[in-house]
Amino acid sequence: MQALSIAAAGMMAAADRLSSSAQRVAAAGAQAERIEQTNSVDYVAERTQQIGAQVDFAANAAVVRTADQMSGALLNLKV
Repeated sequence: MQALSIAAAGMMAAADRLSSSAQRVAAAGAQAERIEQTNSVDYVAERTQQIGAQVDFAANAAVVRTADQMSGALLNLKV
């Protein structure tokens, strides 16, 4: 079913965005501890990116659940 593959790709993209943002924040924190100065990472923008990725993932998961329910309903139809 095409909806499942599209939703799965969306979930992977959201997970990648979240992971990338988390890595940037972690790297900036480690660098700031070493040199004891402020870094150039915008924590507000990174958190916004993380929240967006979380919402995107949840929306794609809802598509997967709906497609699964539709497939189940289709298979349960009696001819």
